[in-house]
Amino acid sequence: MISHVDDADAGPERSLHSYRHFLGFLECRLHDRALAEDILQDAFVRSLEKADTIRDEDASLAWFYRVLRNAVIDHHRRSSVRHRALEGLAAEMKDAVEPPHELRDAICTCINELATTLKPEYAQALRRVEVDGVPVREFAQEAGITANNAAVRVHRARQALRREVMAACGRCAEEGCGACACAPAREQQA
Repeated sequence: MISHVDDADAGPERSLHSYRHFLGFLECRLHDRALAEDILQDAFVRSLEKADTIRDEDASLAWFYRVLRNAVIDHHRRSSVRHRALEGLAAEMKDAVEPPHELRDAICTCINELATTLKPEYAQALRRVEVDGVPVREFAQEAGITANNAAVRVHRARQALRREVMAACGRCAEEGCGACACAPAREQQA
């Protein structure tokens, strides 16, 4: 299919030469050799899966470079989306204010119970950051993840808990859950 790489008569030197060209093409666009190698390996797998669809052997090299170019574009799009999401999260966190301690005690009693229904990594993130007051960077170190990953995890955990509270408490949650009187809270008190 990819004549420069798969041509058995060309010898291993030509195959290695082509591999280096493909890798160089990716590396100069990604500025990360390990990422370039990963994308190149994925492209090789994709090319093997699509080998029977290529009818013109001369066009296979151009097709393979198109596969590489599209993989680079996809990577940059995903990175851009991730970057914008983290910027949004950072802006949200910047304006976040911790409620006074006396108000904290009046917050819906359902939250503790509902937090246990979350995925364990979400529950842990909320417990450490929200309840224990551990900074996100410190939590990231404890969990063995990057600070960005920890921030995203806390954000997603908050969203998941918010959905659970809205589903369980309904109108009470819409009104801010102060002096909780919803059915789950009454059941806990009984």
